[in-house]
Amino acid sequence: MVALGMLAVCNTLLEIDAAGVAQPELAESYEASDDAATWTFRLRKTNFSNGKQVTAKDVIASFNHHRGEDTKSGAKELLKQVKEIRADGDNVVVFELTSGNADFPYVTADYHMWIMPENGEGGLDWQSGVGTGGYTLEEFEPGVRMRLKRRDDYFKSDRAWFDEVTILTINDPTARQNALVTGEVDIINAVPTKTVHMLKRRPNVHTVEVTGTSHFPIAMQCSKAPFEDVNVRLALKHAVNRQEMLDKVLRGHGSLGNDHPIAPSQRFHAADLEQRTYDPDKAKFHLKKAGLDSLDVTLATSDGAYSGAVDAAVLFQQSASKAGINLEVNSRPADGYWSNVWMKEPFFMGYWNGRPTADWMFSLVYGAGAAWNETKWQNDEFNTLLIQARTELDENRRAEMYADMQRLCRDDGGAIIPMFGNYIDGRNDRVAHGEVAANRYLDGWKAIERWWLTDV
Repeated sequence: MVALGMLAVCNTLLEIDAAGVAQPELAESYEASDDAATWTFRLRKTNFSNGKQVTAKDVIASFNHHRGEDTKSGAKELLKQVKEIRADGDNVVVFELTSGNADFPYVTADYHMWIMPENGEGGLDWQSGVGTGGYTLEEFEPGVRMRLKRRDDYFKSDRAWFDEVTILTINDPTARQNALVTGEVDIINAVPTKTVHMLKRRPNVHTVEVTGTSHFPIAMQCSKAPFEDVNVRLALKHAVNRQEMLDKVLRGHGSLGNDHPIAPSQRFHAADLEQRTYDPDKAKFHLKKAGLDSLDVTLATSDGAYSGAVDAAVLFQQSASKAGINLEVNSRPADGYWSNVWMKEPFFMGYWNGRPTADWMFSLVYGAGAAWNETKWQNDEFNTLLIQARTELDENRRAEMYADMQRLCRDDGGAIIPMFGNYIDGRNDRVAHGEVAANRYLDGWKAIERWWLTDV
């Protein structure tokens, strides 16, 4: 709720559009040095809702809020690449990075990075609720409601159409869906896949569905037996019936995975990479190459990983049995799954919401030294490409590198990724929208600014 509301009250330097591309927002323009290690942003001339003009000081204070030694911000790790932020006059901000990053503009579009006023002492006036967005914050009751009111002087003349917006926290999915059906609310997010068909039967109610970046890895830790052997990993990858899992677990609301984490909706997705399919004979072939006639493994799972994870594990067990793989499903309690099982067991099921860029996702989970390298996979060719692609400004060359990296994940990596999930929202006839972004629910959490009321 907070991010959804604050992205209507505030702006980030850039925003992600419906095509997944970072576009100027509070920044009017930006440019990089040849090595992609220095990024210069020129600010547009606009005011906060309290009348104060936005300056470089406000941007610097907003970013430094996430960089402090004692900060609890989820963006702290993301901003470790920033060596220095400085002003070049009132309207220009320069970021010096520790090394080149061609995707740094996407970092500035992250939902944590909204710009608020500097407090006069170099800090951030983050409790003021003052921003540059199309709405002002009128009421905020944490975990309950947020009420916003439209500004008449917003710098985007084609955005922010609602006069007032109230955001309610309704955690229970059934209650949230009932609120839409009864007209208590006009828009909801996170419609469960198991109830989408019921919502579609309702008059005057519609689903808004896009292919997202969320995915459901089955992680094999490459540092532990028997997963050190790439042929064992390939045998298990060929033993998954991906289409069945997509149809039965996500009820078709997603797309097939190809054992790498870059979704079909992302700009560097390797669409030409051959799709891996269920093939018990190939699985047996790779078992033989590993010197095995059969394989006994235990898969840890829990609906605490994601709703349907236990069902997915049972489907995997059934499909793998036809390849001579005896897969024992170890269903664990939801409570404590992420602290007691994830990254601790040799073979377990997980979930990732994904990240806006290939570099971001790869660096976080697959690269050498990644804090969340859940498969303990190390591949020298991959790690070399990861560094090279990060500093490469030629988009065609980067596309080639990321295609190679996705191939390496598919053919050598320790993650089985059978499917990607869709983001599914709901709306009634009163609300309309254009093309919808796929980086988060509710149009990249920008629905309050981008959607509008109809005449119905």
